[in-house]
Amino acid sequence: MPLQFTVLASGSAANASLLDVDGTSLLIDVGLGPRQLASRLAAAGAGWAQVRAALLTHTHTDHWHERTFAHLRRLRIPLYCHAEHHATLREASPMFAGLRADGLVQPYEVNQDVEPVTGLRCRPFQVRHDGGLTCGFRFDARPDFFGQSIALGYAADLGCWEADLVRALTDVDVLALEFNHDVQMERASGRSPRLIARVLSDHGHLSNAQAAALLMEIVRCSEPGRLQHVVQLHLSRNCNRPHLALEAAQEALAAHQPLIRVHTAHQDHPLPSITLGVSGDAQRRLPSRSRRRMAPSNYNPGFIQTLLPGFD
Repeated sequence: MPLQFTVLASGSAANASLLDVDGTSLLIDVGLGPRQLASRLAAAGAGWAQVRAALLTHTHTDHWHERTFAHLRRLRIPLYCHAEHHATLREASPMFAGLRADGLVQPYEVNQDVEPVTGLRCRPFQVRHDGGLTCGFRFDARPDFFGQSIALGYAADLGCWEADLVRALTDVDVLALEFNHDVQMERASGRSPRLIARVLSDHGHLSNAQAAALLMEIVRCSEPGRLQHVVQLHLSRNCNRPHLALEAAQEALAAHQPLIRVHTAHQDHPLPSITLGVSGDAQRRLPSRSRRRMAPSNYNPGFIQTLLPGFD
């Protein structure tokens, strides 16, 4: 079953990704407003008409947007979130109450499978982050006629990793993983000592070095040749640089290049879509959105949603 993954935005200001299975789409986080999301979806050759559900990782406001909650309600698109998210969202978002009243808030539980869209099994797993309960996800598409399945691992906000996380992300075809900061840049950033300590803590964000070590361990534990793509998420604008994150990943994958491709996500424009489960000839016949780099779009959110402190 063909699977297509597109990071629409990733960073400290807003986060959203699109996962499409055979023409049916799931949004992972909705940190952009509905117009900006529509623009990013269009740049990726998609649209709201094919979105069947949205999935929330945690309640920091770079991962959801009040106007997009209203748009989900208008389109009758369910929002999947954990029960522990409800109290924070009720307090911060008047529209969340409307989603609940309309029966559009659907539950997920840690370490229990849920199927937010047809043909896509999702298993949430808890990660350490200071945004309340925070989850990453493993997605497995329904096996094809030959019994082959495609898997994607997604972990965007976490301060450290342990063996349980490695097991959750072993044997995926695409790994989307936070590479938030360079430790030296973070320490020399001039930020408040409290913020620096928060980012560097076990409940903050993953450094390039930490992410590279996790990546190396996942590859070591996985079936040889299984992992095809690594997508670097949530880079700090102030305390990281794309070339530093890329160098860290490439060093971790030195023995496996060029078999594993590394993609670095951006805040201001979508990445090219990654398509799996399609033959070479069929992939060449896909719309150009699957193969081209998207041009940057001008970020004009219009509505400014107050961020909680210290998202970097």
